[in-house]
Amino acid sequence: MKKLIKVKAPGKLYIAGEYAVVETGCPAILVGLNKYVYVSIEDSKDFGTIISKQYENSTVVWKRRGEHMVIDNRDNPFEYILSGIRITEQYAQELGKKMRCYDLKIDSELDSQSGKKYGLGSSAAVTVATVKALCQYYGLNVTLDQLFKLAAIAHFEVQGNGSLGDIATSVFGGWLEYHSFDRQWLKAARHNYSLSELLAKTWPGLKIMSLPVFDKLNLLIGWTGSPASTSNLVDKVELSKEERRKKYLEFVHESSKCVEQMEASFQKHDLPGIQQCLRKNRKLLENLHEITGVEIETPTLKYLIESAERFGGAAKTSGAGGGDCGIVLIDSSIDTTSLLDEWTKHDIIPLDLSIHYND
Repeated sequence: MKKLIKVKAPGKLYIAGEYAVVETGCPAILVGLNKYVYVSIEDSKDFGTIISKQYENSTVVWKRRGEHMVIDNRDNPFEYILSGIRITEQYAQELGKKMRCYDLKIDSELDSQSGKKYGLGSSAAVTVATVKALCQYYGLNVTLDQLFKLAAIAHFEVQGNGSLGDIATSVFGGWLEYHSFDRQWLKAARHNYSLSELLAKTWPGLKIMSLPVFDKLNLLIGWTGSPASTSNLVDKVELSKEERRKKYLEFVHESSKCVEQMEASFQKHDLPGIQQCLRKNRKLLENLHEITGVEIETPTLKYLIESAERFGGAAKTSGAGGGDCGIVLIDSSIDTTSLLDEWTKHDIIPLDLSIHYND
């Protein structure tokens, strides 16, 4: 009987701690959302395929040469998927599993109808879903921690930077506090250890912690319709390198402090405390703009934030800023219909999303 595996992995948004989280051990708060990447794997005989509904003209055909996957067409948009396959199969082989041929299908809800990205972490979700599906296909009983590590390695080997917080959120779901691990350590460790050894190791700086949920907290998400562009690097404040470095380290320190305070407010179910930290984080990101010249808050995002404040919400950009989404944390007893109407009039699309929790 043909083996068929189906899995999904959620998208995510950053709530607080962006930019600073790329520094080892620095925290951020993220949330998993109920828009998914779906991956299915089905046995095939002599060759396999990789097909995505989002790239209908780019089917990848591959076959086995011994235990290796050999791809016929090199020019493909599937590098995160292929990296996920490569890492998971390497791990499966370390555990003595025999490689097989299969058809892998991908479908994503993380882009708009016209194919524009919402900024919900599609590359992370597709990596997690691929690794998760293959672990099930080969019968590898991985923990969530091991799934995170495999997907983080696969994603990092393609992207080469970033905090991997979106991978953690796609694996664990819910509200999450994430402290990034030392990527330089991982780079070196890849040459010195097998994947089995790496998965068993403590990764320096890494900490992943689920945050408690409470009914009072309502998350609103507005999409500006413009995927975040390359940052505008016009430096308004001319600072010497040393001066800039000093201010940047100050930003990292303050951001970490702010995220830790927000985490403490989550533990106490203290919505005003969480909102205060969100506003503080927005100010810190404004400081970062002054230090680097990177535009984080576009005029549309600024409008989204200020309109939410008028309704008693706290708001800021999510992720790198410069486009994509703005987020609002507001008391769930407040009627937000008029606010969302205001957004729509200003070409901000309210995204009807809920929090994803693992079953």
